[in-house]
Amino acid sequence: MFPVQLEIQSEEGGARTSTATTHRGQYHTPCFMPVGTRGAVKYLSSRDYEELGAEIVLGNTYHLMLRPGADVIDRFGGLGAFSGWKGLTLTDSGGFQVFSLDPKVDDDGVTFKSTYDGSYHRFTPEIAVDTQEKIGADIQMVLDVCTSLPAEPEVVRLALERTHAWAIRARDAHTRPDQSLFGIVQGGTNAAMRAESARRTVDVGFDGYAIGGLSVGESRAEMVDAIGACIGDLPRDRPRYLMGVGDPASLVEAVDLGVDQFDCVLQTRLGRHGTALTSEGKVNIKNAQFVDSDEPLDSLCSCWVCTTHSRGYLRHLAQTGEPTGSRLVSVHNVAWTISLMNEMRDAINDGTFSALKRQLLAVWG
Repeated sequence: MFPVQLEIQSEEGGARTSTATTHRGQYHTPCFMPVGTRGAVKYLSSRDYEELGAEIVLGNTYHLMLRPGADVIDRFGGLGAFSGWKGLTLTDSGGFQVFSLDPKVDDDGVTFKSTYDGSYHRFTPEIAVDTQEKIGADIQMVLDVCTSLPAEPEVVRLALERTHAWAIRARDAHTRPDQSLFGIVQGGTNAAMRAESARRTVDVGFDGYAIGGLSVGESRAEMVDAIGACIGDLPRDRPRYLMGVGDPASLVEAVDLGVDQFDCVLQTRLGRHGTALTSEGKVNIKNAQFVDSDEPLDSLCSCWVCTTHSRGYLRHLAQTGEPTGSRLVSVHNVAWTISLMNEMRDAINDGTFSALKRQLLAVWG
């Protein structure tokens, strides 16, 4: 394994800025990582990622192992080379997707059906590690057990125990010294189990640590409490990654607690349906009020979509079902979120993060 070295530059309360160094390069935190589920962020290209300032892009192990297959990606030299992306890459274990398919889970692993052709597949912690080593991302995640919330305590306990046992097996199976391996904390919204899972995951020993199993049905207040219950047990000198969370209110709340990195499909999911993230909140570009508007999506945004296109034009594209409209709003949403993380970094460095948090929550809370 390759420990991700975290050099903390500035702190305000729990919030912090840092430079994280992997085997192949650096990224700056707090950061947002766009999700390229099948090897591409929807409607975006690797050139877009670079121009928008992304430093890490995700790939989804579940989808990539089924199509085109990990061996194919390996022959291309790994996910970055395969997709034409020169920045850093991270693959999730595919656990969230697997567990959304109502799989058969036992202590050894999980059996699930392909969403593509209905064929059955077996996933174990060892297979997850081997598959991700072939995909070749700079950071890979252990296979964990993710439960929807709310859940009975015994369900959360079983998920915690299996996640811990699988974490040990994943660590022991990992062989690539140039690839970092992150452990995952579970425990639902139970504060005691969250803290326990964090301590036990740290005891196993990983290059970085993720907080998983959130944004799956609980309220934002419950999510924030769950993060707060465990983040103090995670090492200060390793990255802390909140999985699958990307709405502005949750981002600023989690950064305030000390989370370093995030991923989410929200930005492109909203974008392809014509909803933009702006400094004024969500804007549904399909609304009739924008038919004659020559204003940009966000007057405070400097992305090329906002400097080039009007709300009126984007509404026309959305109303006519023109795919270019979905692409443009998606590009803006990713750019806007990356810019938001840059703004948070600047605020932490300047000692004004608390004021920025209040401002954001006034709009997004």
